[in-house]
Amino acid sequence: MLNNRSILLAFLLTVLCLVSHHALAANRAIEAESLVVTEHKTEINGKRLNYTATTGTQPVWNDKGEATATLFYTYYQRTDVKDKSTRPLIMSFNGGPGSASVWMHVAYTGPRILNIDDEGYPVQPYGVQTNPYSILDVADIVFVNPVNTAYSRVLPNSAGEMPSKDQQKEMFFGVNADIKYLAEWLNTFVTRNERWTSPKYLIGESYGTNRVSGLALELQNRQWMYLNGVVLVSPTEIGIEREGPVEAANRLPYFAATAWHHNKLAPDLQSKDLYEVLEEVEAYTIGTYIPALAKGGFISEAEKAEVVAAVSRYSGLSEEAVSSSNLDISNNFFWKELLRDEGKTLGRLDSRYLGIDKKRTGDRPDYWAELTSWLHSFTPAINHYIRTELNYKTDIKYNMFGPVRPWDRSDDNTGENLRLAMAQNPYLNVLIQSGYYDGATNYFDAKYTMWQLDPSGQMKDRLSFKGYRSGHMMYLRRDDLEASNQDLREFILGTIPAENEPAQYAR
Repeated sequence: MLNNRSILLAFLLTVLCLVSHHALAANRAIEAESLVVTEHKTEINGKRLNYTATTGTQPVWNDKGEATATLFYTYYQRTDVKDKSTRPLIMSFNGGPGSASVWMHVAYTGPRILNIDDEGYPVQPYGVQTNPYSILDVADIVFVNPVNTAYSRVLPNSAGEMPSKDQQKEMFFGVNADIKYLAEWLNTFVTRNERWTSPKYLIGESYGTNRVSGLALELQNRQWMYLNGVVLVSPTEIGIEREGPVEAANRLPYFAATAWHHNKLAPDLQSKDLYEVLEEVEAYTIGTYIPALAKGGFISEAEKAEVVAAVSRYSGLSEEAVSSSNLDISNNFFWKELLRDEGKTLGRLDSRYLGIDKKRTGDRPDYWAELTSWLHSFTPAINHYIRTELNYKTDIKYNMFGPVRPWDRSDDNTGENLRLAMAQNPYLNVLIQSGYYDGATNYFDAKYTMWQLDPSGQMKDRLSFKGYRSGHMMYLRRDDLEASNQDLREFILGTIPAENEPAQYAR
């Protein structure tokens, strides 16, 4: 039987445990350095292979050698490769800014992908399945999460104090700060994993294209790390301006693709294949639409009427809607207007996805149907996958989108930096991948960016474009998952120079 003293002691121990538990919970933090390695098997394009997945955190250091943040990453390596010097390494980034690497990690290039249907819509039970088209057969891949995305976090200083919001912005949250610290981090990663002699590639999606375009030059000029390729998936403008008539007119091919998909074009256009339609609309955009918009309010009534009719024909919108917009149709209006009579709205990042608004009136959708669908399937899958299959366990919240704003967008010269990196490095090639139904970073803008990237035209043989019948994340559609990975595979294999082939320009 317990005496009063024993009861009191037991009570005090219980209180102490509870206090300790709450103290730990209050100070929940990610480890600056951590590492978990798991072994796996898979089958890609009908061939079996073994690989390891290294999941962990690696610090970001300042000039004083102090850890200021830690980045969460997942690194996949094929295990039957004897010579790493010939094995390509892909360094993968998503965008936002503020987005985790989840999207391309468990839907595009990685060995495991979402449980979704063939068009990319979520299905239950949530989780992942084998990616039979992953590029892991030809290259190792590291998926990197910038500060405040996934489990990556800012760290307190030696005094236990967190940097102020302004200090964090200066250190991490801007076009150039982002590029600078990530280049340093990649240097450490490549050194630790002994990959300096490997052919190296960067791949970025959406805002990640700004990131990797800037990194190409930063890695060359500050880290002395030279690349074989940069892949821009659904690229932004990367600092190459598209304003006025060009910005407005460049939307038309995307409008035409979307209208074709939803059977809203005239019968003669609808009966053609999408590629035939887009070839016609692109020619009209360059040859007629941009010059007409350049005339502004001084365009003649006769010419305006002709353009109104053509734009209506190619966009699927009424002539009244086109005329009332003064030939300049905003994306928001298009997403609301095209299926207004059916009570549906279009997705921004993928116009195949449909939404339902409270009212049919208005000039923009209430929400983005595609993004809610993606979060529906990606969020449970990545949380489950990392913890159960990769065996990385933490109580830190996985940030699909993290707090990184306000983002400093000043001095964005990333496109010019990519051009200069290509000029300095004859080995460096660029592949652009876009979905025809992406309205946020439309495919024709991507083509325009490619055309403007190198005004000299002397490097155009090292620039290539691939389009797909889907949206921003073209790989969600099963057919395009296969096609886009194969395009990546061919790009990687085709940009590894032959033995003893020098990096030089021939006269």
